Order: sequence, then C-alpha cells, then structure tokens
Amino acid sequence: MSRIIRPPAIEELPALSALCFRSKAVWGYDSDFMEACRGELSIDPSDLRYTSIAVAEQDGGLAGVAQIKVTGSDADLLKLFVEPAVLRSGIGRALFAWAADLATSQGADRLLIEADPDAAPFYRRMGARDVGLAPSGSIPGRTLPKLVKDLCSIS
Repeated sequence: MSRIIRPPAIEELPALSALCFRSKAVWGYDSDFMEACRGELSIDPSDLRYTSIAVAEQDGGLAGVAQIKVTGSDADLLKLFVEPAVLRSGIGRALFAWAADLATSQGADRLLIEADPDAAPFYRRMGARDVGLAPSGSIPGRTLPKLVKDLCSIS
C-alpha cells in the first residue's frame, strides 16, 4: 500500500468536496442535515489562497483531505475528512500529523478543532483536550465540541 500527503490540484476540488460530504454522512445524518452542511463541506478555489490544504492519496486514489488556517499563534483545523472505505487505516492520523506539523512550522502554538460529536473521540486520541462548545456553522442552535491540541513541546 502506497500513501502520500500532497497539495491538491485545483481540478480535484469538486472530488474532494464530494469526499468530505461522503465522510460526514457516515455518522448517519439525514438528507436535510447533510444539505444544510454542504457549503461548509465544500472546498472552493479561493481556499487554496487563504488556507493550507493537504490530500491523502492511497494506491493512486483520493483517500482524505485536511485544511488548516494559521492566524498568529492559533491554527484552525477547518477540515479533516477520510474516504469512508479507508476509515481506520491511518489516513486520519497522517492528515492530523500534517496539520499539526504545518501549524507548528508556521508559528502556531495551538490547533483549534470544532469537531463533529462523533469525530471528537478521534481528536482526543490525537492528544486534543475539550475546552467547551462552539456553534455549528451550518445548523442554527447546534453546538459542537471544541477541542485544542497544544503544539508547543517543552524542551
């Protein structure tokens, strides 16, 4: 099995948005909920200018995507989605490591995560801790677990 993490090509953005949508759907949400989230799950060409995006490719196919935005000492994990067929294969872990490493290299001390409630246990396993709740960007009145991964290492 060959796996690489690389930048996306602009022509891959529709396929990556579809991957995000499929990945979110694994949690069993109904079609109305999923449609309400479509905008937030999409990757726009302007995202390539204002954020950093990585694609996980496995055996020549798209396997996952992550997106971060660094602002000062904070980095926001905007997206981390894995193709449902390869969940629990290490793709999410590899993309999380990419996000943390890039954020650190760009001067961030913390990785901020607003997680789907079903994805929060993954982030906790990656060393993130709960710091409260955040409002959903798609569903009025819904809140999401807010987690933080400290990126500074004490030497």
